[in-house]
Amino acid sequence: MSQIYGQASFEISVAAVKQLPPDTGYEVVFAGRSNAGKSSAINALCNRRGLARTSKTPGRTQLLNFFRLDEQRALVDLPGYGYAKVPEQVKQQWYRLIDGYLANRQALAGLVLIMDVRRPFARFDDQMINWAKVADVPLHVLLSKADKLGKSQRTNTLREVRKELDKTGLVTSAQLFSATQPLGVDELKTLLDNWYEIAAPTDENTP
Repeated sequence: MSQIYGQASFEISVAAVKQLPPDTGYEVVFAGRSNAGKSSAINALCNRRGLARTSKTPGRTQLLNFFRLDEQRALVDLPGYGYAKVPEQVKQQWYRLIDGYLANRQALAGLVLIMDVRRPFARFDDQMINWAKVADVPLHVLLSKADKLGKSQRTNTLREVRKELDKTGLVTSAQLFSATQPLGVDELKTLLDNWYEIAAPTDENTP
């Protein structure tokens, strides 16, 4: 199934829950602080450099963006949160949008939370973990920018992150990732393949 990521295409951007597309099929959500490398991770996964917009200004992406993989499967890019230099009113709008989507979306198959490997588990990351609990979906932590640390240090960080995730009570996993090397792209594809297949176990065998 991994070839479907290279077929990704932009579908729609929404600024409010009422604008969401029909709640059908299976969606995997990408979330993360606005400087954690979320858009770069999506681009690396799909091998499409400009698919998800990246910016040197944290918080530039203020919409919830849908990328279609095939008729049944999609990726969803949530607005970056935290550290963004935007008015409080805008932040509250983001909150309502994210909360409204995660708390009610039946198509949600899993949540990928991108954390900078040098600064995991910030307050906003904890909020996303709580949302994953509310949505009752599996959670995968992508420790981005792994190329910024030495092998021993990043391996130790991964081990500590997995220990913390074990305490959440969720179905969790974690990996190291770098969009620039690249590192961990195939591992991420394998995980997403599994999520989509669990969500739609009969799709591949339907006549």
